[in-house]
Order: sequence, then C-alpha cells, then structure tokens
Amino acid sequence: MVAVPMKPEYGPTLGRLLSPWWRRSSRLLRGGVVAGGATLLVALAGLALTLENAHYSHGGPVPFSFSYRGLYGVAPDPGGYVKVQAHWPDGSVKYSFAVDRLRLPPYSGPLLGELPIYVSGYIRALSRQSREFELRGEGKTRISNTLTGYQVAYSEELEGREMYARNVLLLPESPGVREGVVIAMLTSATASAQVNSPLEVGETGILLRPLKNFAFG
Repeated sequence: MVAVPMKPEYGPTLGRLLSPWWRRSSRLLRGGVVAGGATLLVALAGLALTLENAHYSHGGPVPFSFSYRGLYGVAPDPGGYVKVQAHWPDGSVKYSFAVDRLRLPPYSGPLLGELPIYVSGYIRALSRQSREFELRGEGKTRISNTLTGYQVAYSEELEGREMYARNVLLLPESPGVREGVVIAMLTSATASAQVNSPLEVGETGILLRPLKNFAFG
C-alpha cells in the first residue's frame, strides 16, 4: 500500500510511532489487541443502534405509527397491537408504552362528549384489574397539534413496585368514529426525578418521543 505523503511538520503518524512496539510484541499480545479492538467495534455498533430511533407502523382498519428510542419490543397484552419497554437490572418494568385496541359502543353527538361516558366504565374495569389502583385524574388531553384524546391517570402496583400510569384514549377525527386505540404508559415511581405524578407520564423522558409523534394513518 502506498503511504499518503505527509509534511514533516505533521509527522510522525501514530502508526509509525507504534510500529516498533508492534514488531517487538508477542503473538499472544497482538492477538489480544486485535480481539479487544473487535470487541470495541461491536460495542460501538450496539451503542449506535441503541441511540437510533426505532419505528413501528401498523396497518389494518386503524393504521398508526410512532418512533421510539431506548425501549425494546415485548409481547403485547392479549388483543393489543404492540408493547415496548425498558427494565430495571432485576428485570422489573421501568418504562412501558403499549398500544391497545379501542372500540366504542354506538353513540350520537360529538366524540368528546361520548368519551367521558365511556371512561366511567373503563375506570371501573381498571380498578378491578390493577392492584393498589388509585385514580389520580381524568379529562381531555392534547398530545400533538393534530390529536386530542381523553386521559385516565392513576397509580398501581406492578411486580412489587409503585407505578405511575397514564392511559390515553385516541380515535381518528371523523363523524361517528368508533375504532381507535388506547395508549397505555407506565413509569416506575422511582425512574425519573422529572415525573412526580401519573399526569406527568409521557410529558418528559423516554416516553415523550413515542407519545408526541404517534400518528394515525
């Protein structure tokens, strides 16, 4: 290989400085250096993949998509579309973002008038399913410039840890629409100093990205 010409004031190169040491080194040491370099490259590649945004897209009658980072796919709950999570070192849930099915009964009038009626029964169902359920708030919420939904914020216990939960019911904006999704988010109560109540889940931190860029279509 022909060396690239270099002005004397910029030399010597790192390769030229290390060349005598490399020639004097044992074969075992050289092999260790090569293996260490390969391990470093693999670690850097893994870090790059972790920092990249992942993207999920769903088709069908209710198409939607979102991107996320620092969360990893797990099996969704029965009947759900998708779930991504991050875990503590002991394997318990630290953050969770799931998109589940939502189907409203037939109704008349505006959607945002129907949702509070539907949610009253939805909250009763949550209280029966979740340990240590405590409702912390409900009401209309805007998650982006184009999407407004209805949220239910509560705390519960999961795997022995207190969790902050915020479920957002979303439907595409069209007259009489009945098919939509529930975005169910969980944050461990000790996961983030910036999240101090269920109402703050998804407003900062790792769950902000998938919630704010969620889109139908």
